[in-house]
Amino acid sequence: METYFDSEISNAIRIQVNATAQTQPNGNLTVSLCLTPVIGVSVENFTLDVYGFVNGTTPRAIGYINDTDLPSGTYNKSSPVSVPDDVWGVTFGIITLIYSLSTSPGALYNVTCGFYMTNVENTLLENLETRLDNLNESYYNLTNAYSQLNQTFVQVQQNYTALQQNYTTLQGSVNQLDNTRQVAVILAITTVFFVATTIFLVMRRPKESW
Repeated sequence: METYFDSEISNAIRIQVNATAQTQPNGNLTVSLCLTPVIGVSVENFTLDVYGFVNGTTPRAIGYINDTDLPSGTYNKSSPVSVPDDVWGVTFGIITLIYSLSTSPGALYNVTCGFYMTNVENTLLENLETRLDNLNESYYNLTNAYSQLNQTFVQVQQNYTALQQNYTTLQGSVNQLDNTRQVAVILAITTVFFVATTIFLVMRRPKESW
C-alpha cells in the first residue's frame, strides 16, 4: 500500500487515501480511506470515485467508496477495486465531500479534490516489447547466419573457380598427352614400316656369286 492523498480540507477534515502501489489489467487494487474531522464537524456524505483509463487515454469509473451520516471521530473504510483488461496507466481518485459545522447550523459545505493513484501495468505494451525484442534477436541471428552463408558461398565460388582453372590446365595436359601419344604411334608405325621395307629389300637383293 502507498499513500496517495494526505491533506486537511478547509481546516475541518483530515483525509488520507492509501491504495495498492501497482497492479495489472484483470487484477485488483485495494483502496483505503481515513477521515478525521475536527470537533464540531459532521460528515454528511462522502464519495471516493476511482477511475481507470481505457487504453491509457479514456477515463472509466472502475470503483468507489461512499457513505452517509458518518459517526463522529475517525472513520476508516477499505474497498477492493477490479481493474478491467483494457485499462492501464495511472488511476485517478476523486473525493466528493459534504459536511456541516456545529457553528453554522443548516449550512452544508461541498469539497471536491482529485489525485493520481495506483499504476496499472501496460502488459500489452510489455508483451509487444518482449515480442519485438525476440524478433530483433531473431533478425540479428538470421543476419549473422546469412552473412556466414554468404562468406561460405564466396569461398565455395573461389574454390570452384580454382578447380575450374585446374580442370582447364589438366585438360590441356591431357590434350598434349594425346598428341604425344598420336605422334609416338605414328613414329612407331613409321619405324615398323621402315624396318619391314628394309628387310624386304635386303631379302630381294640378288645374291653375289663367288
